Order: sequence, then structure tokens, then C-alpha cells
Amino acid sequence: MNANNTIPVIAIDGPSASGKGTVAQRVAQQLGFHYLDSGALYRLTALAAQKQGVDWSDESSVTRLAAALDVVFEGETILLAGEDVSQSIRTEEMGYGASKVAALPAVRDALLQRQRDFARAPGLVADGRDMGAVVFPSAPLKIFLTATAAVRAERRYKQLLGRGEAADLAAITADLEARDERDRARAVAPLMQLPDALLLETSNLNIEQAVAQVLAWWRERAG
Repeated sequence: MNANNTIPVIAIDGPSASGKGTVAQRVAQQLGFHYLDSGALYRLTALAAQKQGVDWSDESSVTRLAAALDVVFEGETILLAGEDVSQSIRTEEMGYGASKVAALPAVRDALLQRQRDFARAPGLVADGRDMGAVVFPSAPLKIFLTATAAVRAERRYKQLLGRGEAADLAAITADLEARDERDRARAVAPLMQLPDALLLETSNLNIEQAVAQVLAWWRERAG
């Protein structure tokens, strides 16, 4: 359940490019639940900082921006201060920036309640790095969705090529491994599989198989 133990929440955590976002979105659609892409909030914070000329390591300034984010989610469209940034927040640069600002404890605190506010009836599927540990610790279903770094890099490589962007597989692999290390080593809400989270290893699964497994687990938990 959510912080008030009234709204059912499925919390899906895992490393970058593991496919958790796509899986979470499809599970939400199947169940008619709301969906939270928590990573988008950190990417938006990084983009807002860049637009304001604020260094991603400037904790106090980045925190002020995070607390005052003028963000609107309209289906697949994301508006920042009225500007459609749906694509610009998905670049590798903003992924790196999100990882940097997410390591700042005050930024995480500033975005905590905003994330919890996404929990509305009939339910929520939330994906990120600390959905089960921090944002929705009472979620009845927690999942740690992962894949090997090589598989994740290949997925991201194909995704970028599909968008018509230049991509270097070796560089993407190195970036993912560095991001994993930052996420695991940060002092606040490090990336980890919780004792009460079910492991979903997707290296050898397609999206449909991963979605089916999450739905099966949910049916077991929901009775």
C-alpha cells in the first residue's frame, strides 16, 4: 500500500536500461492503474538545472529547483514550465545528469512527497531505484527487475539507433556500469534488492514475458 496504506502499489526497482519502465507501464495499462516514472522527475530536475546554468553537484541550488519543478504529465507528453521536454529528458546526457542529482540527499527529500502523490485509486505501478525501500515501503508487491550490463547496454544501443541518434556500444556499456556503481554506492537509498522484493531477471525474457510474470505475482498477492 502507499504511505497511508490505502492505495495498492506495485513497486518496481532496478538499474538503468533494465526495461523496468516499459514493463511498469504495460502492467499499469493492463490493471488500469496509474503509472509513476520516478526517473523522469530526476531527469527533469537535471534538465531544469542545466537550463538555469546550475551545476548538477550544487546541492542547495538543485534542491530548490527540484522543490519548485513546474511539471505537467499529460499521457506520453511531459511539460516543463510549459515546454514539451518528452524527448529531451530521454537523452544519455540527461540520464547521466539524473544519476548525479539523484545522489544528492536533499534533492531526494524534495521529490519524495511529489512521488507519493502519484498513488491514487484504483492503484499505482511505480518504477525507479528506491520505490520499495523509501517511497512506498508498504507496497504489497516489490520487484527488483534487472539484467546483465551487456544486455542492458545492447537494449539502450538499439533504442538510441531506433531514434536516429548516434550510439557507441562500448561507451554505453561503460556509462551503465559507472551509473550502476554510483547508484549502489550512494549514501541515501542505494540501489539494491530488498529482502522482501522478488527478483525478475530479464536478460533472457522479452517484454511480454516480463509483464506476464509481474501480473502473475500481483494476482497471487491480491488474491
